Amino acid sequence: MRDAHYRDGYVPFPDADAARYRAAGIWQGRSLGELLRDAARRRGPALALVGDAQPFTYAQLDQAADRMAAGLRARGLAVGDRVVVQLPNGPDFVVVLFGLVRAGAIPVLTLPAHRSAEITHLAALSGAVGYVIADRAAGFDYRDLAVQVQEAAPAVRHVLVLGEPGPFEALAEVPCDLNDADPEQALPELDPSDIALMLVSGGTTGLPKLIARTHDDYHYNARASAAVCGLGETDVYLATLPVAHNFPLACPGILGTLAAGGAVAFTADPSPETAFAVIERHRVTVTAVVPPLAQLWCAAVDWEPADLSSLRLLQVGGARLAEANAREVEPRLGARLQQVFGMAEGLLNYTGLDDPEELVVATQGKPLSPADCVRVVDADGADVAPGAEGELITKGPYTISGYYRAAEHNARAFTPDGWYRSGDLVRRLPTGHLIVSGRVKDVINRGGENVSCDELEEHLLAYPGIRHAAAVGLPDESLGEKVCAALVVDDAMPTLREVKAFLADRGLAGYKHPDLLRPLSELPTTAVGKIDRRALAATLT
Repeated sequence: MRDAHYRDGYVPFPDADAARYRAAGIWQGRSLGELLRDAARRRGPALALVGDAQPFTYAQLDQAADRMAAGLRARGLAVGDRVVVQLPNGPDFVVVLFGLVRAGAIPVLTLPAHRSAEITHLAALSGAVGYVIADRAAGFDYRDLAVQVQEAAPAVRHVLVLGEPGPFEALAEVPCDLNDADPEQALPELDPSDIALMLVSGGTTGLPKLIARTHDDYHYNARASAAVCGLGETDVYLATLPVAHNFPLACPGILGTLAAGGAVAFTADPSPETAFAVIERHRVTVTAVVPPLAQLWCAAVDWEPADLSSLRLLQVGGARLAEANAREVEPRLGARLQQVFGMAEGLLNYTGLDDPEELVVATQGKPLSPADCVRVVDADGADVAPGAEGELITKGPYTISGYYRAAEHNARAFTPDGWYRSGDLVRRLPTGHLIVSGRVKDVINRGGENVSCDELEEHLLAYPGIRHAAAVGLPDESLGEKVCAALVVDDAMPTLREVKAFLADRGLAGYKHPDLLRPLSELPTTAVGKIDRRALAATLT
């Protein structure tokens, strides 16, 4: 039975804006399921997913998605049902994603690094009825996590496992032939303005938020990103970063590559030793990394003898790439650098393939769409002078109008007239290119992953003997920022090992753990009594 409440808490695009995007042809009224269907009609026998284990042609991938959708419908999944997906990089992720979308269910895409704190929260917030996991990955058993999730969120009645299922159902048993399906469970007609999938925010304040993306806006996100990257049928895109991220999924990522008729390769290990071998073996032409990986790859060409001559474009995003490191990319890797600055909430900025070198190495790109609206404002919301620093606020054809089921937070994250407050401090050049200079929000960008200071502090304050805690980001050559926790304690200062073990027991993802602990007798505060993170960082640096 259809969940009539799945749109409760969803903030749609304003009607006038939606009509304008359709009239301009920006929204084409195509679902994400049709993105693959359209590509399969054009590229049936061509390879869509390449790899040593299980390559797929477009025709095979299209059929596998239909069979997965039919099997999910046979298990009672209805239009609007949410399903948490936590899978490693690989073809199975793509089959599950398209299978869920075609069944009318809504994938809630989470990272392999998420643990019980995040997954139980996201399952409850989304009202999920299903959870798709691998059996084990990187030494972690997700079946144990699934037990905790079902205890905390009893609505999660379907747990599907890639690999050995343990007490749950094997994902391999789900697909069935459409011809064998009950006619009442036929694949549904979908409204392109409806929710296609949910991404997870970086968690800039407290627990992560859900970002509901529609078929219309996300189809455009992928399609337009493919165009700005010059993707075509001869390209091979390597999914290097975790594919539940917006960046490797649709910027242009997997979806943009499939829309363009290219092929997708995968690696779950972005180390030069592994990634370079995949690039050489599959003649990869495009991939996306975060700045610490870009730096490592540039250095690794001295000791990894792989042939990288096929690589034509290296996208770098997730955090600001220092200009000195940006200048190394093309000489060291032989690939054109494309800086990408964006957010899962919407707005994307790219340096162009024909931009002058100075813009490519010194800026983070300009907005993807001519319909993107961008302002740079001061603390009072007034536009700053051209070229001056201010907070980036935005709205447009693929930028959400509100987080899912987060009315209180939306009142702070959006202006009264619907502009999204990014929390990023930028300067805008006359060319429209943006230079990112910092953050307004209390968030640490650790190697491209956002760590919420509020969330980490809440966990730290549960540790026995910690009276006050403050998390700040400190500069780090490899990560960009490392996580430092300043603690005021009642007795003996805990060790970093003890704190990390405590946080792991609480189910907090490892990338959110502090890298450093610093004891203080008191925390600096502002005039209104809030933690003064700027003063704290200056003290600790």
